[in-house]
Amino acid sequence: MAMTKFSAPSDAVARRAVAPVICYPTETLPQPDLALYRAAREGATKTGEVLVRARDALCFEVPAGHFFRITSVGGPQVGDLNLWNRSDLSERFYSGKTRALHGTHITTGDRMWSSFPHMRPMATIVADTLDWYGVDPFGGSVHDVIGTRCDPYTGNLLAGTQYHHCCHSNLTRALADHLRIPLTEAEPHVHDVLNVFMCTGFTRDTGQYFMKASPVRPGDYLEFFAEIDLLGNLSACPGGDCSSEHSSDVASCHPLLVETFAPEEGSLSGWESPAPSGYDRTHGR
Repeated sequence: MAMTKFSAPSDAVARRAVAPVICYPTETLPQPDLALYRAAREGATKTGEVLVRARDALCFEVPAGHFFRITSVGGPQVGDLNLWNRSDLSERFYSGKTRALHGTHITTGDRMWSSFPHMRPMATIVADTLDWYGVDPFGGSVHDVIGTRCDPYTGNLLAGTQYHHCCHSNLTRALADHLRIPLTEAEPHVHDVLNVFMCTGFTRDTGQYFMKASPVRPGDYLEFFAEIDLLGNLSACPGGDCSSEHSSDVASCHPLLVETFAPEEGSLSGWESPAPSGYDRTHGR
């Protein structure tokens, strides 16, 4: 059956000309105290690090009020980041709501929000060495919350493959190992990611999700303040800098370094870990 294409109505131009309205105005959104965070970061002491190997993932833990930094080492590389409440995996990063509040890509001052019914800041970006990139002529930008994560199911659907080192599988293995649980128990907890360092956008003509070579270089980093006790999980994507493809062993890939830092005692005076959403959860009943 041929697909029918309908003719434009007589008022098509007028309909297209209607001005857009921002869905979630953020004037009343609680703002992070970046000055306080940065002052606390200046005196912070490094507490640990993990080196995530290419085409693999590792978990790490960050107490509330501490910092963590993801750094490109060795060569251009993007990463897929999952976050959970360290003591309750049902509270996890909600990329869709983060996108609705902050936009398709996030940077300094933006926050990673948690899932319902908690809906609170999990982490706040306090430094981004790629914040100069902005939006390029193709509509691309860095650190997206629009992509999901490369996964074996889509690869199997589109190409009939059985590829095991895509980000979804990497994150699943790492979480299973960290929690010492079976893969089948770990996999449902893996969720949509923050695509760290990835340069993406949507094509203007077809609206398709695109990727292009990341501008990240060794030494570039993205740094966060942990608003709650966090369990993090980072995959060094098999697409490398995502300049050509992902979910393969062809792209040039490099490790990613995750470092954690503890602030000096008393440097966060007045700060409190955010409480879960104040919605009463009666849902009209």
